[in-house]
Amino acid sequence: MNLDNHEEIFYKAWNKSGYTSIELQPLDVNRVIVNDYPSVEGLSLTRTQLWEMEVKKAARPDLFISSVVKEGTARAWGRQILKNGDVVFIRVSEQRLWLQPQSYGTVIEACYLNHSNQQVTFIGLPKVEDDAGQVLYATQKQPLFHVTHGVSGEEKQPLNTWRIVHLENDPNDLLHERFEIMSGAQGLPEYVEYYIERSLNVQLTRN
Repeated sequence: MNLDNHEEIFYKAWNKSGYTSIELQPLDVNRVIVNDYPSVEGLSLTRTQLWEMEVKKAARPDLFISSVVKEGTARAWGRQILKNGDVVFIRVSEQRLWLQPQSYGTVIEACYLNHSNQQVTFIGLPKVEDDAGQVLYATQKQPLFHVTHGVSGEEKQPLNTWRIVHLENDPNDLLHERFEIMSGAQGLPEYVEYYIERSLNVQLTRN
């Protein structure tokens, strides 16, 4: 993998016949804050803040998605800043399996932070050599997947975006059902709540 072709890899997989591509509805975070957190008055997030959240989450998934990442398993290495200011690195963690959430598996991801487009691309890898020279292998209990997290919309009306492509088909629509449940959950995603409470020092109480 080249240092700057993560997005190309994602889009090729996204458009490949036989793979499972799923896009969640872009999330209007400020609308959700108004509707689901009535105890917090006057709080709104900017697009700049949402992007700051995505950058932090990419580096520390164990903090921002603690319900998904097993405690003590997340680490990252190989961070490089490219000439255009974008950032690449490798991260690995034990994550809950999509269709077996009671179980965890090793997920290895090559990460690309595109600051100009405000999008993070995660490319799932079957194996990698870590910074100590040890070869790590991704779980075989579920297919590899690639993900993009990003920000769109206006500065004062930002949208949080999320897409995933699994590198196999979904004949029984089980993955689609799993992500429909995710998209229908009430309130903000836990990573947005974590950012608000830890970076902005605002305590949230859901409706």
